[in-house]
Amino acid sequence: MNIAELRQKSKGELQEFLQGQKETLRQLRFDLAAGKVKNVRQIRQLKKTIAQILTVCPV
Repeated sequence: MNIAELRQKSKGELQEFLQGQKETLRQLRFDLAAGKVKNVRQIRQLKKTIAQILTVCPV
């Protein structure tokens, strides 16, 4: 999701999306520790998306 799409969302939608992204990141970190993750680049992408959300709508 790019920054323009994030700016079109309401504050409530962004907060809900942020919580979902944080939960996904948490799960990926557990899977990484267990050796189940095939695509480690996905973690970097999630962190970038979370940072973009926080830039558009600081909590």
